[in-house]
Parts: sequence; C-alpha cells; structure tokens
Amino acid sequence: MSPSLSAVPESDLDLQDVPDLPESAGTAAATDSHAISHADSEAPAPAPASGDAKPLVARWYAVQVASSCEKKVKATLEQRAVTLGVDSRILEIEIPQTPGVKLKKDGSRQSIEEKVFPGYVLVRMVLDEDTMMAVRSTPNVINFVGAEDRRATGKARGHIKPRPLSRSEVDRIFKRAAEKKPVVKVDLAEGDQIVVTAGPFKDFQGEVIEVSGERSKLKALLSIFGRETPVELEFSQISKQS
Repeated sequence: MSPSLSAVPESDLDLQDVPDLPESAGTAAATDSHAISHADSEAPAPAPASGDAKPLVARWYAVQVASSCEKKVKATLEQRAVTLGVDSRILEIEIPQTPGVKLKKDGSRQSIEEKVFPGYVLVRMVLDEDTMMAVRSTPNVINFVGAEDRRATGKARGHIKPRPLSRSEVDRIFKRAAEKKPVVKVDLAEGDQIVVTAGPFKDFQGEVIEVSGERSKLKALLSIFGRETPVELEFSQISKQS
C-alpha cells in the first residue's frame, strides 16, 4: 500500500491526498501486528447503562499520524481512553503490519515488521464528540481520514468529517497484514557502487543497474576483461561501498 506521510496541518488534510487508503476511509487508531477480530468491524459496543437505550455500533476508522509515531500514538491513546472515561467506546487500536526482511549494506539480514499503511493507525470505536476529541487531541495525531466538510462561505477549508471503513476495506487491510510472505527491503538502489564478496566474481567492483527485492538478487555492471558486463548476483554476495 503505501509511503509514510509527513505530519501536515489539519487544514491541509484532504481525502484525495491519502494514497492507498480507500476514499470512504474514516477515523483511525494505532495497532500492532497481532491478529484482530476484524470480522466484528460493525459489532455493537458494550450496551449503555440504560437498559432501554439502543446498543452503540463500533466501526473502524483510519487516523493519520506523524511519521514514525504510530506506536507512540497507540500507547498514548490507550492511556487517554481510560483517563477520559471513553475506553468502553474506543475498543481497539491497531497498526496492521506484515513480516519483512531488511538487507543491510554488509549483506546481512534483519527481521522487521513492515507497516501496511505507514503513517496511519486504525481505531475501532463508537464515534461521538467525546471519542473524536480523545483521538484528535492525542499528541502526534494529524486527523481522521474522511471527507472535508466544506464551509458555505469564505475561503477557509472546513473540518474533516470522519467516515468509517467499509467491511470489505477492513477485510482487505487485515488480510494483507496476515500474509506471511516476508516483504524484502533492500538498502540498495540503482547507481550504488558495490564490491563482490563471494562467488566467481569475488573482489570485482561494479555499479548496480537493477534491484529485485522479491528474488533477493540484483544486476550490476562489472568490469571483466576491460569490458563492463551485466552480472546477476545474490544480495549475500555483495557489499555496498560507502
């Protein structure tokens, strides 16, 4: 899905600016990579004290947060929900993640958790004034994802109206998070200079011309017998030159 978004003023947030998230997306909250019961995305929240009151429906919302602050927002919002007395209406805060492998410059591999939507958290909550304020006032939260409620007069832009994620959107997001195939992230790019550390071309130097993270391979131009020749190499066979 998608690159991490930098923090922007609330007035500048527009649903059209959000990549990889559906247009009908709404409020959010933070999350870990553990499995969640997203099948209950529209399940009723705990019934209110009055036996005659209708059960409140909790829905999933997407929330944009400052870059790399997803876990911090999750932890803070969980604490604030209890402190503000809305923990019975803010039910789950999730950061969908999938396993990943980062290939370092020296060829070593590091297991990581790759965020499905960097810069966003998902929150299952009952939307009302109190829960909206609890989310919006949490440090490092930019705003809910939703539709802009434009003002009738003046040039000033309106506030974002949170819109819930549909059941199909929730299923798609968490299905992707549940995928076990690791995402490979490579600290290499076209134009980087490398030296071969293993194999028949050991000690040859060259320039990267193509990177294939899915196959854990790259192509580099190596000077062989005075001619630059494209050679396919395993990530484990090379080291990036500084």
